[in-house]
Amino acid sequence: MSETVAPAQASAPQEADITSALARRSVVLVGMMGAGKSTIGRRLAARLRLPFLDADIEIEAAAGMSIPDIFETHGEPHFRDGEARVIARLLDSGPAVIATGGGAFMREETRNRIRDKAVSIWLKADVDVIMKRVRRRADRPLLQTEDPTATVSRLLEAREPVYRSADVTILSRDVPHDRIVDECIEALRARLCAGAPAAQPTTEG
Repeated sequence: MSETVAPAQASAPQEADITSALARRSVVLVGMMGAGKSTIGRRLAARLRLPFLDADIEIEAAAGMSIPDIFETHGEPHFRDGEARVIARLLDSGPAVIATGGGAFMREETRNRIRDKAVSIWLKADVDVIMKRVRRRADRPLLQTEDPTATVSRLLEAREPVYRSADVTILSRDVPHDRIVDECIEALRARLCAGAPAAQPTTEG
Protein backbone atom coordinates (compact mmCIF):
# COMPACT_ATOMS: atom_id res chain seq x y z
CA MET A 1 0.00 0.00 0.00
CA SER A 2 3.01 2.29 -0.07
CA GLU A 3 3.28 5.24 -2.41
CA THR A 4 6.75 5.40 -3.92
CA VAL A 5 8.00 8.41 -5.80
CA ALA A 6 10.26 7.49 -8.70
CA PRO A 7 13.50 9.48 -8.58
CA ALA A 8 13.20 11.73 -11.61
CA GLN A 9 16.46 13.42 -10.73
CA ALA A 10 19.11 13.35 -8.05
CA SER A 11 17.98 14.62 -4.65
CA ALA A 12 19.22 17.99 -3.49
CA PRO A 13 22.29 17.73 -1.23
CA GLN A 14 20.41 18.29 2.02
CA GLU A 15 17.79 15.67 1.20
CA ALA A 16 20.54 13.20 0.26
CA ASP A 17 22.31 13.97 3.54
CA ILE A 18 19.11 13.21 5.47
CA THR A 19 18.37 9.90 3.75
CA SER A 20 21.99 8.82 4.22
CA ALA A 21 21.85 9.68 7.93
CA LEU A 22 18.51 7.89 8.33
CA ALA A 23 19.92 4.62 6.96
CA ARG A 24 17.17 2.07 7.75
CA ARG A 25 15.16 4.43 9.97
CA SER A 26 11.90 6.05 8.92
CA VAL A 27 10.45 9.51 9.46
CA VAL A 28 7.20 9.33 11.43
CA LEU A 29 4.71 12.20 11.56
CA VAL A 30 2.63 12.47 14.71
CA GLY A 31 0.02 14.94 15.90
CA MET A 32 -3.70 15.61 16.00
CA MET A 33 -6.22 14.89 13.28
CA GLY A 34 -6.18 17.77 10.83
CA ALA A 35 -2.55 18.65 11.54
CA GLY A 36 -1.61 17.77 7.96
CA LYS A 37 0.31 14.55 8.55
CA SER A 38 -0.81 12.86 5.33
CA THR A 39 -0.55 15.96 3.14
CA ILE A 40 2.86 16.99 4.45
CA GLY A 41 3.99 13.37 4.61
CA ARG A 42 3.40 12.79 0.90
CA ARG A 43 5.36 15.90 -0.03
CA LEU A 44 8.15 15.12 2.41
CA ALA A 45 8.43 11.58 1.04
CA ALA A 46 8.69 12.98 -2.48
CA ARG A 47 11.49 15.30 -1.41
CA LEU A 48 13.38 12.50 0.33
CA ARG A 49 12.70 9.94 -2.46
CA LEU A 50 11.18 7.56 0.10
CA PRO A 51 7.94 5.57 0.11
CA PHE A 52 4.98 7.25 1.83
CA LEU A 53 2.84 5.13 4.15
CA ASP A 54 -0.40 6.25 5.76
CA ALA A 55 -1.02 4.12 8.85
CA ASP A 56 -4.79 4.68 8.73
CA ILE A 57 -4.98 3.39 5.15
CA GLU A 58 -2.84 0.40 6.09
CA ILE A 59 -5.11 -0.34 9.08
CA GLU A 60 -8.21 -0.28 6.88
CA ALA A 61 -6.54 -2.59 4.36
CA ALA A 62 -5.52 -5.04 7.09
CA ALA A 63 -8.97 -5.04 8.69
CA GLY A 64 -10.96 -5.01 5.47
CA MET A 65 -13.17 -2.23 6.83
CA SER A 66 -13.10 1.51 7.40
CA ILE A 67 -11.84 3.04 10.63
CA PRO A 68 -15.32 4.35 11.57
CA ASP A 69 -16.65 0.82 11.06
CA ILE A 70 -13.86 -0.65 13.20
CA PHE A 71 -14.74 1.77 16.00
CA GLU A 72 -18.45 1.04 15.71
CA THR A 73 -18.14 -2.74 15.41
CA HIS A 74 -15.23 -3.53 17.70
CA GLY A 75 -14.60 -0.42 19.80
CA GLU A 76 -11.59 1.84 20.26
CA PRO A 77 -9.40 -0.60 22.28
CA HIS A 78 -9.59 -3.15 19.44
CA PHE A 79 -8.71 -0.43 16.95
CA ARG A 80 -5.72 0.73 19.03
CA ASP A 81 -4.37 -2.83 19.25
CA GLY A 82 -4.55 -3.19 15.49
CA GLU A 83 -3.04 0.24 15.00
CA ALA A 84 -0.04 -0.68 17.14
CA ARG A 85 0.52 -3.89 15.17
CA VAL A 86 0.32 -2.11 11.82
CA ILE A 87 2.72 0.66 12.84
CA ALA A 88 5.19 -1.94 14.15
CA ARG A 89 5.05 -3.67 10.76
CA LEU A 90 5.55 -0.42 8.87
CA LEU A 91 8.55 0.50 11.02
CA ASP A 92 10.08 -2.91 10.28
CA SER A 93 9.64 -2.48 6.52
CA GLY A 94 12.57 -0.13 6.08
CA PRO A 95 12.99 3.60 5.53
CA ALA A 96 9.79 5.46 4.66
CA VAL A 97 7.79 8.51 5.64
CA ILE A 98 4.91 7.32 7.82
CA ALA A 99 1.82 9.33 8.78
CA THR A 100 0.17 8.05 11.97
CA GLY A 101 -3.27 8.56 13.43
CA GLY A 102 -3.75 11.17 16.14
CA GLY A 103 -3.90 8.68 19.00
CA ALA A 104 -1.14 6.32 17.89
CA PHE A 105 1.70 8.14 19.67
CA MET A 106 -0.20 7.97 22.97
CA ARG A 107 0.62 4.25 23.29
CA GLU A 108 3.94 3.79 25.07
CA GLU A 109 4.77 0.64 23.13
CA THR A 110 4.36 2.51 19.85
CA ARG A 111 6.36 5.53 21.08
CA ASN A 112 9.22 3.24 22.05
CA ARG A 113 9.21 1.55 18.65
CA ILE A 114 9.19 4.91 16.89
CA ARG A 115 12.06 6.13 19.06
CA ASP A 116 14.10 3.03 18.22
CA LYS A 117 13.37 2.82 14.50
CA ALA A 118 12.51 6.32 13.31
CA VAL A 119 12.82 10.05 13.73
CA SER A 120 9.52 11.57 14.84
CA ILE A 121 8.09 14.93 13.79
CA TRP A 122 5.20 16.47 15.73
CA LEU A 123 3.06 18.65 13.47
CA LYS A 124 1.65 20.98 16.11
CA ALA A 125 -1.68 22.60 15.28
CA ASP A 126 -4.02 24.67 17.44
CA VAL A 127 -7.75 24.11 17.88
CA ASP A 128 -8.80 26.71 15.30
CA VAL A 129 -6.61 25.21 12.59
CA ILE A 130 -7.74 21.67 13.39
CA MET A 131 -11.44 22.53 13.37
CA LYS A 132 -11.16 24.48 10.12
CA ARG A 133 -9.70 21.38 8.48
CA VAL A 134 -11.87 18.61 9.95
CA ARG A 135 -15.31 20.10 10.47
CA ARG A 136 -16.46 19.16 6.97
CA ARG A 137 -15.53 15.50 7.36
CA ALA A 138 -17.79 12.87 8.88
CA ASP A 139 -15.17 10.11 9.15
CA ARG A 140 -13.64 11.11 12.51
CA PRO A 141 -15.05 8.71 15.11
CA LEU A 142 -13.71 10.70 18.07
CA LEU A 143 -15.55 13.82 16.86
CA GLN A 144 -19.01 12.27 16.79
CA THR A 145 -19.97 14.34 19.84
CA GLU A 146 -22.35 17.22 20.58
CA ASP A 147 -19.44 19.68 20.80
CA PRO A 148 -16.55 18.64 18.52
CA THR A 149 -14.54 21.78 19.33
CA ALA A 150 -14.64 20.99 23.05
CA THR A 151 -13.66 17.40 22.23
CA VAL A 152 -10.64 18.57 20.23
CA SER A 153 -9.64 20.90 23.06
CA ARG A 154 -9.77 18.03 25.56
CA LEU A 155 -7.80 15.74 23.26
CA LEU A 156 -5.14 18.42 22.76
CA GLU A 157 -4.83 18.98 26.50
CA ALA A 158 -4.32 15.26 27.07
CA ARG A 159 -2.07 14.56 24.10
CA GLU A 160 0.23 17.56 23.77
CA PRO A 161 2.45 16.60 26.74
CA VAL A 162 3.08 13.28 24.98
CA TYR A 163 3.51 14.78 21.52
CA ARG A 164 6.23 17.01 22.97
CA SER A 165 8.46 13.96 23.33
CA ALA A 166 8.77 13.76 19.53
CA ASP A 167 12.24 14.41 18.16
CA VAL A 168 11.21 17.49 16.15
CA THR A 169 8.32 19.95 16.46
CA ILE A 170 7.00 21.86 13.46
CA LEU A 171 4.15 24.36 13.70
CA SER A 172 1.34 23.39 11.33
CA ARG A 173 -0.55 26.49 10.18
CA ASP A 174 -2.22 27.93 7.13
CA VAL A 175 0.80 28.59 4.94
CA PRO A 176 1.79 26.86 1.68
CA HIS A 177 2.44 23.15 2.25
CA ASP A 178 5.90 23.37 0.72
CA ARG A 179 6.90 25.85 3.39
CA ILE A 180 6.07 23.33 6.11
CA VAL A 181 7.96 20.66 4.18
CA ASP A 182 10.98 22.96 3.91
CA GLU A 183 10.93 23.41 7.69
CA CYS A 184 10.73 19.63 8.17
CA ILE A 185 13.75 19.18 5.89
CA GLU A 186 15.74 21.84 7.74
CA ALA A 187 14.88 20.37 11.14
CA LEU A 188 15.72 16.82 10.07
CA ARG A 189 19.06 17.89 8.66
CA ALA A 190 19.88 19.84 11.80
CA ARG A 191 19.07 16.82 13.97
CA LEU A 192 20.63 14.09 11.85
CA CYS A 193 23.59 15.64 10.09
CA ALA A 194 26.62 16.67 12.11
CA GLY A 195 27.62 20.28 11.64
CA ALA A 196 24.36 21.34 10.03
CA PRO A 197 22.97 24.64 11.31
CA ALA A 198 19.94 24.28 13.54
CA ALA A 199 16.63 25.23 11.97
CA GLN A 200 15.13 28.34 13.52
CA PRO A 201 11.61 27.86 14.90
CA THR A 202 9.01 29.69 12.85
CA THR A 203 5.91 30.97 14.57
CA GLU A 204 4.49 33.56 12.22
CA GLY A 205 1.60 32.85 9.91
